[in-house]
Amino acid sequence: MSTLLSRLACVGAFVVLSASSVLPAAAIEPKPTPTVEQRLSAMEAYFQNTDPAAALVDANGKTPAGLTTPAVGVPGPGHNTWMMLSAAFVLFMTLPGLAIFYGGLVRRKNVLSILAQCLGVTTLVTVIWWAVGYSLAFAPGGSVLGTVFGGFDYAFLRGVTSVPNCSYSPWVSHNVYAMFQMMFAIITPALIVGAVAERMRFQAILTFVGFWMFVVYLPITHMAWGADGLMNGVWNPHAAIRAIDFAGGTVVEMASGWSSLVLCLIVGKRMNYGKELFAPHSMVFCMVGAGMLWVGWYGFNAGSAVAADGIASNAFLTTTLAGAVASGTWALAEYVVRGKASVLGFCSGIVAGLVAITPACGFVNASGAILIGILGGVVPFLAVYKLKAWFKYDDSLDVFGVHGVAGTLGMLFTGILADTAVNPNLLGAAAQHNGLAKLVMANGLWLEQLKAMGLTFLVATVGTAVCAYAVKAMMPVRITPEEEHSGLDLSEHGEEGYIL
Repeated sequence: MSTLLSRLACVGAFVVLSASSVLPAAAIEPKPTPTVEQRLSAMEAYFQNTDPAAALVDANGKTPAGLTTPAVGVPGPGHNTWMMLSAAFVLFMTLPGLAIFYGGLVRRKNVLSILAQCLGVTTLVTVIWWAVGYSLAFAPGGSVLGTVFGGFDYAFLRGVTSVPNCSYSPWVSHNVYAMFQMMFAIITPALIVGAVAERMRFQAILTFVGFWMFVVYLPITHMAWGADGLMNGVWNPHAAIRAIDFAGGTVVEMASGWSSLVLCLIVGKRMNYGKELFAPHSMVFCMVGAGMLWVGWYGFNAGSAVAADGIASNAFLTTTLAGAVASGTWALAEYVVRGKASVLGFCSGIVAGLVAITPACGFVNASGAILIGILGGVVPFLAVYKLKAWFKYDDSLDVFGVHGVAGTLGMLFTGILADTAVNPNLLGAAAQHNGLAKLVMANGLWLEQLKAMGLTFLVATVGTAVCAYAVKAMMPVRITPEEEHSGLDLSEHGEEGYIL
């Protein structure tokens, strides 16, 4: 007991020191002295990543006015550190991970255009996120459309301070959480540029992304992850669709994947598509970029626990297993079909497996991750090598085949394989209130997943079509045949990736 008390005292001192560095002096006021039991309960809440306010209830079941502990209203240093690192990991996925991965897959004359598009999307989305994006995604709705869009409480990041927002985490600073989610908002539209690589104007892409954020990304994000979101099955007891999505099967993967298919159909094929070979100009870049994506994905998936806890560690485990298994499965499928296992196949399998496990990583066990990894290698492989050939659409870098197909697959199997032993939040108060716990235990959750998948498909496809045609009405979308022949690096940016 003495050892436990000494450890708790150390943590309490650390939290108090952290509070002095993040809270203004005016916010630190003398409070009634909490009891030892209340202090211990608050520290236990920190370790267990639960609401510290529960520690303030006295023997009569009431909270004395003004009573607090060092833990309440103060970000926990361990959880906060992990979330800041996770945010950096997710940005690392876009810059440089996705940029290098996509850059290696295009022809040499277009490599800089991909890098420029990733940089442009990062800048544009950051400004949108600061102005109204975060608010529309995560602020309380407060209206008839409140389950689809958030309100404007956090516009210009007003009130988004270092004090935790307990709607999303009692131990992570609100501003850290907002930045973590901003990195998701950056990489999602950046994924789409791969579908129309080598033929769409830079100005048109950024204009499309600006529209797409408001029409597709922000409503899907609020519905899936907003505290009062329409399909936030775990945390919203009044959710109309009781679906679960741990790290972005709907928000990121399905939204970007299905949008990519619609956009590439509207923009049209590259010149001479199907008549000449469009081989990647650098498989070395492709391999390095895929490795960067894998590393960054730990922040993407394990960070979505919004804590350095047991659920995060499970997501870390399942992410690793699914990515590795899908990589080998895709390569094996290539060997069976074509007689050779390519480096591109290994890399494509990595990404497909990571995509498939994304919605499930915090809800399934190791064996579930292995199954999702196998399916995540085989099904997207068939989509890329067969479906694309049958329908002859020019998805330049197979964004739909990998992200759209694997993300849809992952969402479905999240509902089938979700395990309450892995994630007790499936049995939490909100989950019990809306019947989610019964659905999980009765294996009926997959029906709710189908509803969420259907709604995401509808918003992504219709929304993308509206945005794409709006941009086409405003400006030229395609580069000219002469510019396509010379490459986007020179025609759009006046630079060359390589001076030989």
